[in-house]
Amino acid sequence: MRGNSAMKPILFWVTVLLACLLALPGVAAAVEVGQRAPGFDLIATTGGKISLKQYRGKQNVLIEFIVADFGPV
Repeated sequence: MRGNSAMKPILFWVTVLLACLLALPGVAAAVEVGQRAPGFDLIATTGGKISLKQYRGKQNVLIEFIVADFGPV
């Protein structure tokens, strides 16, 4: 199996790169159960701006992020 020997250096460097990326501090932080979500603004499908603070204390908000929506599968 000589074909695998060429893949070993590539696999090694991909692993090193992923480990480095995972070790870097991220911008986003997890929100624990019971914590308030950080404030943010999003563009609505109608074109207006929606802010989380508009709904704080008034009603529950569910935010669902769909990755690759309408993209090739």
